[in-house]
Amino acid sequence: MSQSSPLLEVKDLKKHFPIQRGVFRKVVGHVKAVDGISFTIEPGETVGLVGESGCGKTTVGRMIMGAYRPTNGEIWFKPEDDVERINLAALTPSEMKPYRRYAQMIFQDPFASLDPRMTVREILAEPLVVNKLAKGAELEGRVRELIEMVGLKIQHLNRYPHAFSGGQRQRISVARAMALFPRLLVADEPTSALDVSVQAQIVNLALEIQQRMGIAYLFISHDLGLVRHFSKKIVLMYVGRVVEYAPAENLFGRPRHPYTEALMSNVPSTKPELMGRKIILKGDPADPINPPPGCPFHPRCLYAQKLCSEDYPPLREIGPQHFVACHFAESLDLRGCDALGCVI
Repeated sequence: MSQSSPLLEVKDLKKHFPIQRGVFRKVVGHVKAVDGISFTIEPGETVGLVGESGCGKTTVGRMIMGAYRPTNGEIWFKPEDDVERINLAALTPSEMKPYRRYAQMIFQDPFASLDPRMTVREILAEPLVVNKLAKGAELEGRVRELIEMVGLKIQHLNRYPHAFSGGQRQRISVARAMALFPRLLVADEPTSALDVSVQAQIVNLALEIQQRMGIAYLFISHDLGLVRHFSKKIVLMYVGRVVEYAPAENLFGRPRHPYTEALMSNVPSTKPELMGRKIILKGDPADPINPPPGCPFHPRCLYAQKLCSEDYPPLREIGPQHFVACHFAESLDLRGCDALGCVI
């Protein structure tokens, strides 16, 4: 962590969804979607949040944006350089409203995230009108600037979302998120619903905007290739918890958690002799309702020992800014993407 205050600091964040049954909706258990994660994002930095489906990635993003109220934990956010940090997790919806303009979100599905009854002009103007940042000629000028910034034309402003392709809709979503000059952008798998060629366009657009405006990104994805191309630091999640957190070059060069190695071994390789050395994880991911004792990954881990089934390994620093939740991280010789020849 840097000496100055980070833009965003997530501390021991948890979200447990209650399971209710019966006529009286009695709570009989909880889904531990997020179970105590911590990480930081510096101004202008991109952090990748990675994990398989159901690990809690999207829930983390929605808690940061205030869509979900955390069960426990803190979300410290610095909206402006000369303003003290604010714990967003402690704010009510009305108290959080003034800070929403400083953090925006790009949703996964561009076909569902745009109102089909509004024109593109109305979609882009709405954030500015609601926050009373522009009106009249100034509003029109800002809307035109936004649509051109994402590579679309001014004549597109009078069209409705159904008239655009998936890639064009996601560009409109990016423009809407940029309307308020946010300091943080949470991108929830923004390219997963798009063709590969269009994915590259959206990622390059995001990089260009970041260089121009200095925005920080929380990039949520399960695509290791995109994450390596886009992120400075990576947070790897498994069943609601962080298992490894490190700078991208360290994580891909030498992973320190068996789950990270397993993910990288399944990426296509440029080395034919390694094509048959994929790590096929046995069984299914742990149940977030009733996770196994000890390390939740131990039933699927190739290196598990007795201690793994008894005690949960804390997230600890084993190298400069390299954190891992594994009892035997120092003794394991795991292969990274450089050794595997990953095509990413």
